[in-house]
Amino acid sequence: MRTFGVFALGASLALSGSPVLAQSQQLSIATGGTGGVYYPLGGGFANILGKEIPGVTATAQVTGGSVANLQLIASGKADIAFSQVDAAWDAINGKDKFPTKLPITALVVMYPNHMHVVTVEGTGISKVEDMKGKRVSTGSPGSATEVYAVRVLEAAGLNHEKDIVKDRLGVAESVNALKDKKIDAFFWVGGLPTAAVTDLASTPNTKIKILDIAHFTSKMNASTGPLYAEATIPKDTYKGMEKDAKNNTVWNIMAVNASMPEDLAYKLTKVMLEKREELALVHKEALNIKPEWQTSNRAGIPWHPGALKYFKEKGIKVN
Repeated sequence: MRTFGVFALGASLALSGSPVLAQSQQLSIATGGTGGVYYPLGGGFANILGKEIPGVTATAQVTGGSVANLQLIASGKADIAFSQVDAAWDAINGKDKFPTKLPITALVVMYPNHMHVVTVEGTGISKVEDMKGKRVSTGSPGSATEVYAVRVLEAAGLNHEKDIVKDRLGVAESVNALKDKKIDAFFWVGGLPTAAVTDLASTPNTKIKILDIAHFTSKMNASTGPLYAEATIPKDTYKGMEKDAKNNTVWNIMAVNASMPEDLAYKLTKVMLEKREELALVHKEALNIKPEWQTSNRAGIPWHPGALKYFKEKGIKVN
């Protein structure tokens, strides 16, 4: 009789919709390497989702970066992806790293990602063209850093397969390799500041150099469309910088599979845009996730209907 009573109570709770026995929904957020900005932001966003959306828990997943993230949400192995717009644009068009078109949609335009072209004094590198014959990390496999780096090298007249000795390392691994003089320079695309680059700049007897690449922007856009914009890394961003670095940027987005239910997509959009100050406690780049950035030209790919529903409610004009 006791067993039956427990069963009956369970059935009653289930039928009444009691949250006691409600099955929680576990979401996976595809981010990047531990030395970048995506990973801490993903962890912070996961914690906020767990508090803001009843029945939802989320975890941040370490990945190779944007390319891998988009492949993960397309295959259903992750639910949310942080990605650069250039990689997402390639994904929906089946270009470069993506042999087939992927069903990817945007929820939120986040913040601009800065291209860091990093070396240190003593390598003989003062401009991108000086990398010829040098050992250079172009970013980890599966990252948008690698896609972006190749485009910078091409704009500088260098062949990434023939003119450099190429390593494919994440930002933390690139920093360690540069410290150990195993490489001469590396490319990294991320927010300001990036923890791993801060670590390099703070290393004793090391003077960081971030190369100017802004003058390559128009040439890069000539082959890709207007994905990249001239920008600046202020000299007070990293210790030892003697002057501002004239670089370029690409926007970051939060993306999901087009098949995600509209209600969930709506809630994810709402939390990201309305809890950015709380997320900024994890990394200050969250303060750059602004309603006014939500435009189609910045997103680069189609919006999810759930995001458009939220924008309409809030009077955010995306076109």
